[in-house]
Amino acid sequence: MKNLPLSDFPTIITERLIIRQPTLSDIQEIFLLRSNSAVNKYLNRKPDDTPEETLNFFNKVNENFESKIGIYWSIMQKLDDKVLGTICLFDFSDQHKKCEVGYELLPNYQRNGIMTEALRAVTKFVFETLNYDTIEAFTHKKNRRSIDLLLKLNFKETDGIELNNANIKMYQLPRHL
Repeated sequence: MKNLPLSDFPTIITERLIIRQPTLSDIQEIFLLRSNSAVNKYLNRKPDDTPEETLNFFNKVNENFESKIGIYWSIMQKLDDKVLGTICLFDFSDQHKKCEVGYELLPNYQRNGIMTEALRAVTKFVFETLNYDTIEAFTHKKNRRSIDLLLKLNFKETDGIELNNANIKMYQLPRHL
């Protein structure tokens, strides 16, 4: 992602949400996300055991933005300053004008339209600001909530793609449906 046309970290504001760069004051809430067994159930990562591990992750995602290889946002409701989830863009390809999206939300806030609103805003950002043509998402075949979210936003399952893990499904959202 050598040509990411952003010098400042983008903040996205929707009707109910503020999607912004994580700050040090978010570490405890991001730790709750990264250590939560329900959140991590379908993710291919080891849950964080300590806030220090989350701090190391926090430093890495901020370095990734500085290096123009990733954007990682905290998701908050406008009504309070508590992080409910995160959403990120990575694996950018200028050649193919595509990137990958990932997201996570604390279980108590799921099924309230929060991630639908956040993902819809981030897809708009990808198409209108970054001017990319395709967004990809990978999810576990048993992660029904993630699959339902992607389908609700018109992502389509991609057939015929060889993935290293038979449990993972790939979805794509093209700029023009």
